[in-house]
Amino acid sequence: MRTIWNGSISFGLVNIPVGLALATTPKAKQSDVSFRTLHRECKTPIRQKRWCPTHDREVGPDEIVKGWEVAKGEFVIVEDADLEAIQLHDESRSIEITRFVPLDEVDPVYLDRTYYLSPAQAPAQRRPYVLLLEAMKQAGMGGIGRFVLRGAEYNALIRPKGEALVLETLFLAEDVRSQAEIEEAVAGTEVKKAELDLAQQVMQSLVGEFDPSELESQYRSDLRQMLEAKLDGQEIAKPEPTPEAPVVDLMEALKRSVAEAKGRKPAASAASKTKAAPKSGSGSRRAPARKSA
Repeated sequence: MRTIWNGSISFGLVNIPVGLALATTPKAKQSDVSFRTLHRECKTPIRQKRWCPTHDREVGPDEIVKGWEVAKGEFVIVEDADLEAIQLHDESRSIEITRFVPLDEVDPVYLDRTYYLSPAQAPAQRRPYVLLLEAMKQAGMGGIGRFVLRGAEYNALIRPKGEALVLETLFLAEDVRSQAEIEEAVAGTEVKKAELDLAQQVMQSLVGEFDPSELESQYRSDLRQMLEAKLDGQEIAKPEPTPEAPVVDLMEALKRSVAEAKGRKPAASAASKTKAAPKSGSGSRRAPARKSA
């Protein structure tokens, strides 16, 4: 596994060599396709210029400086040397665990980026890694700590994930917005027991196991198909607008949802029985594949 940082986990007098590897691709992209901005007339990529409106000219990199706006049009100049002076230069390369906490007490809203923690190559150095992994799995605990990566300090949670340790960088407390406004909005709203019972029936009809392979992007798929079609010279048809969902009475919607769920179960059961029971005389023949439109 390719690591981007190598150091150790430390707690008490224990030191565990680890490597840090990205567990996910860069976040929050609707697509893995990137676009360039072109001039429509000649298809040339557009260049972005750094322009000073006061001097009415382009400025070079050596003329640019950072500024903190304290009032409208008033700035405090910040040099690169000023930022370097406060940058952390931690040579220890250590993720220091300061506390172990029950994992069910860590609200997922604080989790930012996930990294895999890989063990050392030497078999003898893997024992403390496995020891920490098994101890946290059995206790249901995670380790809270801090470390420095590329001069930036991060708060982190180390937790077991299957047979591996992972590190989650954590948002600062001041960066997590309060939900008090939402709680106040719903505080005076009551639901009827009949509505709650029906809602739970609908939920039970949709209960299943978490399957990560189902986490797909329809937009990504449609974008790739559209690009392939344009590459082949096909004309792209504009999709029909999606009609707005009609407003339905809550109880009526719940009752219809329960009825639909009950109707799906017998059909699914019959389908599984038909699939399981081989037909006589069918041999190994299969029905012809259905052609797609």
